Amino acid sequence: MSILKKDILAALENITAPGEGKSLVESNSVKNIVIFDKEIILDVEIGNPTLQAKKRVEVEIMKIIHEKVHPKADIKVNVTAVVTEKPVNKKPGREIPGVKNIIAVASGKGGVGKSTITSNLAVSLSKMGFAVGILDADVYGPSTHLMFDVANAKPRSTTVDGRSKMKPVESYGVKILSLGFFTQPNQAVIWRGPMASKALNQMIFDADWGELDFLIIDLPPGTGDVHLSIVQALPLTGAVIVSTPQNIALADAKKGVAMFQQENINVPVLGIVENMSYFTPAELPDNKYYIFGKDGAKNLAIDLDTKFLGEVPLVQSIRESGDFGSPVALQDGTDLEEIFIGITKNVLSELVKRNTDLPPTEVVRITTMSGCSTK
Repeated sequence: MSILKKDILAALENITAPGEGKSLVESNSVKNIVIFDKEIILDVEIGNPTLQAKKRVEVEIMKIIHEKVHPKADIKVNVTAVVTEKPVNKKPGREIPGVKNIIAVASGKGGVGKSTITSNLAVSLSKMGFAVGILDADVYGPSTHLMFDVANAKPRSTTVDGRSKMKPVESYGVKILSLGFFTQPNQAVIWRGPMASKALNQMIFDADWGELDFLIIDLPPGTGDVHLSIVQALPLTGAVIVSTPQNIALADAKKGVAMFQQENINVPVLGIVENMSYFTPAELPDNKYYIFGKDGAKNLAIDLDTKFLGEVPLVQSIRESGDFGSPVALQDGTDLEEIFIGITKNVLSELVKRNTDLPPTEVVRITTMSGCSTK
């Protein structure tokens, strides 16, 4: 009884290549068959490099040939693993030297307190021991320089590797760059999209940010030119969406989430913060009045399968702190400080889950310093 190659191939049609979902023949795993009378030598390549997978394929080949081709064939199987490297899912945009994480804070509409959340998130991260910077990308209505009481400051020039760069203004341990540093208080910024994008690129790449754990970008409201410029220019680590509870704001917040989830943008949404969740008057600190509706952003987060990062009440001291240039998260031991610390820990926890491209030591360090868990 002679042994034929076609019979061996027919037998090997019954064996599935590990991890392929196809037979050894369909997946082109059988590279060579040599027959000398009753001796059969096979060279087989598989994609699974484990010893267990190699041994299983070898045993199955010998068994099926003995059953279907020749019961007394002398079979030698050489199984090798050829692992195809998966392409690295590299983030788009140029990296900023020394900046580890870039988080965009966005809202679908104006007036929801996005800059307030940004400033207090930055302060909370700084108090946890992180090096933090804010880029105020709201070119038409910058406010970060006001919220950090540096309205009259000007970024200085410094030389880095022979190049002249802007040195961000520092306040409360946070490095800040804002178009507000370069315009007069009563001066309106009347720019078309390309001019705004050019100004932003200068503040991003012509600045000496130094070593930062987090650069937080305060985006303008909506989904326009500035947003596209940012996502194309920078490898964003994630985005935080800010909304108030009422339906009109939630409809716009949903658009903001959808923008970051576009296939050609694909920035992870770390979660949604609900601002102005309820009103608590100073004389009735235990009362909550849901002026704009209740749990709107929380329900939206559930609908969009993203994290609800926390809620911030509508209280006078938050507004006053922002107006006087001292973010309320600076006030140690207060309920409001605890609220912003809680939101910040939730952001960090989501960031750790999504930041698979960071080295393991960085992920561990973020987890340890923030006191949050990835579980």
